[in-house]
This record gives sequence, structure tokens and C-alpha cells, in this order.
Amino acid sequence: MTTRRSFLKTTGVASASLLIRPSFFEYKTSYIGLQLYTVRDAMEKDPAGTLAKVAQIGYNSIEAATYTGSQLFYGMDAKTFADTLKQNNLIIPSAHYRLGEEKANGADTKGTMLHEWDKAVDDAAAVGIKHMVCAWLSEQERGNIDHYKQLAATLNKSAEVCKKAGIQLCYHNHDFEFAAQDGQLPYDIILNNTDKDLVKMEIDLYWITKAKHDPIEMFKQHPGRFPLWHVKDMDKTPEQAFTEVGNGTIDFKKIFENAKTAGLKYFFVEQDKCPGSPFDSITTSYNYIKKNLV
Repeated sequence: MTTRRSFLKTTGVASASLLIRPSFFEYKTSYIGLQLYTVRDAMEKDPAGTLAKVAQIGYNSIEAATYTGSQLFYGMDAKTFADTLKQNNLIIPSAHYRLGEEKANGADTKGTMLHEWDKAVDDAAAVGIKHMVCAWLSEQERGNIDHYKQLAATLNKSAEVCKKAGIQLCYHNHDFEFAAQDGQLPYDIILNNTDKDLVKMEIDLYWITKAKHDPIEMFKQHPGRFPLWHVKDMDKTPEQAFTEVGNGTIDFKKIFENAKTAGLKYFFVEQDKCPGSPFDSITTSYNYIKKNLV
């Protein structure tokens, strides 16, 4: 199975519901998104067929999980990828990218914030992407508090390039950003040392919960800073493993009630590991969200 490390390299009902959850329904709730990392193996083998399956389930928004600068989007150039999405009535508000400090077989990784970022931004604009997300830091890219301050400076600089193309840069968290160093949280360093307009956040609701932090409190502390969410659930076992949305312990209804405070624009289902077919898992998640959240 492809790992995240390798893969990232390479009208009426809605109106009635508006009276029930107005804070959420001010946003683009007609979109239920999927982070394609969830179906990464299928995307690697048959990207066009996989996108068709995703759309058939009901998803109408996707977030890309790979861009390499050479293989582009799942082996497709920007126009071909955009055409494939259009054929399946899918929009792509967001896509994941890497920082680029870590080398691949001794060579710089292209299409990252540190290497050929201008081209990555141009390609994103050609596809119609509106949010480019720094998706994950390898262990060597994390470092100490000073290194996170350097990261913040890189994010600000990269965001300026994005802004010129009408794209918003975001940062996606895991749980390691909430491990204190010298009494400080790396996540706070990123938030406080980046321009709040240039650099927004894609909050992963599973990882922040696993790190024992409250996403709602984070929204209140930094209102409007979280336009993108990853909606993934945590199971009820001691391992706190990934599970389908609605099958676990995270109170998504309460979190979604705070969407306005967060500044939510789009959310994406993601399940890093599935017990069986990922298509079964994303169907379960879609059905729960459709029935209970939107």
C-alpha cells in the first residue's frame, strides 16, 4: 500500500435546515468533499475510474493528495486533470503540497514550496485550485522552535506567490505540532508567526482531537483562520484508530455548529486507513454527513 510519505511526494430541504443550523448553512454546504489520499491506491492504478466512483457515491468536491512537479496531477497535466474532473461534475477547491526540505534519493523534490513553487502555483491555477495546502512535515522538516519560525517565514513567502494567482495558502496539522517544546506549541508558532490573511489553516479534526486540544476553542482563539477542514473520525478503542465519520467519538454536530466562527468554506472526508474497501468506508461517511451534517 502506498504510504502518505511516498504518495505526497510522488433546495427545499436545505432551506428548512437553514433554520436549524444557520451558522453552518451560510457556507457552501452543497459540497461534500473527499481527500483523495483515502483512495490513493485506486487513484494510482486508475485515476479516471476512481474519480468516477467517487462521484457516483455522491461526492462533488475533491482535494488532491499529490503533485510532484514532473508527474503533475496523478500523471495528468493540468488541462487533462481539469477535464476529467469536469466530466464527473467534481470541483477541486484544494490540493496538498510538500515543503520540500526533505530530498528524494538525494535530489530536490520539485513542485514544493522550496523548489519550483512558481510552476506548482501556475499548474494549480490552471486546474482551478483555490487553496494550496502544506500537507505534512517529515521528521527532518520539523525540528525545534526556531525551525518552526523558519517554516512560518517560508509559508509567508510562498503565500505571496499564491496570492498573485488568486490562491490561498493553508497549513494542515497532524498531532506533532501540539507536542510542547520549551513551553511552546509548534502549532502556535505557525499561527502566530504567519500573516493571518496570507496563511490560513486546514484543520484536521482527528489529529487535533487526538492531541487533546479542542477545535472549537481553537476557532474562538483564531476566528476565520480555518476555511478548510478534514472530517475524519476516531474509533472507540484504546488505539483511537481512524474510522468512518459517525462511527466514532468525535462530536461533529457540535463542531459544525461553529463553522461560522472557524471561517469554514470547504470540508473533506479523509480516512487514512480503512478496514476493507475504502469505497465502502467513504460511502458510510458520505451517508452520515448527508443525513446529519448538511
